Amino acid sequence: MRVSGMLHLLAFIFALVATWIFISSYISFNMKTLRLPRWLASSSPTSGLSVVRTKCGLSKPCPDNFFAFKISSGAANIVGPTMCFENLVIMSPVKNNVGRGLNIALVNGTTGIVLTQKCFDMYSGDVKLLVKFLKDIPEGTLVLMASYDDPGTKMNDETRKLLSSLGSSYANQLGFRDSWVFLGAKDLKDKSPFEQFLKNNPDSNKYEGWPELLELEGCVPQKVF
Repeated sequence: MRVSGMLHLLAFIFALVATWIFISSYISFNMKTLRLPRWLASSSPTSGLSVVRTKCGLSKPCPDNFFAFKISSGAANIVGPTMCFENLVIMSPVKNNVGRGLNIALVNGTTGIVLTQKCFDMYSGDVKLLVKFLKDIPEGTLVLMASYDDPGTKMNDETRKLLSSLGSSYANQLGFRDSWVFLGAKDLKDKSPFEQFLKNNPDSNKYEGWPELLELEGCVPQKVF
């Protein structure tokens, strides 16, 4: 009886120990699983560094003494254009301050302060309003432009000349329902490197009757113009 009782006691102790080991292992495994993402983050090469959020969502941050910008043209006649400068959205459909034709924002080239923004109907509007606006742009001003629906029907020689003086390479080609995004400056001596243009072509249009939208982003140096 003593031997039998001793065997039962040993079996009970063994079962108890085995159960404790199993429970301990299970809890340990789950704790490690729960902590795994934090462990991966702490052992990654970027450990201890905050995620850099670029201005205007650019693919990489701008150097010191440079302004960040992003311009998107309108999509057909459905979605309006968007302009962002130094992380400030100047014009967008959400702000409800865009319109058919040419959307233009003026920014002080030294301070980066937004001076004004306007849209000009280039299908049925008065092009003289655009001509006056372009002539009155102060020296040292950055000019951001984006097309929406139709930027070219009302375009005339005087307007094209004024746009070209801002550094545009495509102002003379701009026509009915073309897509265009541009950043230039008043009386720029050379052509601006910040411009994209897409001709309205039924054979290549992405949307029925319109080319695809364009997006332009970059870093423009202060006081460069």
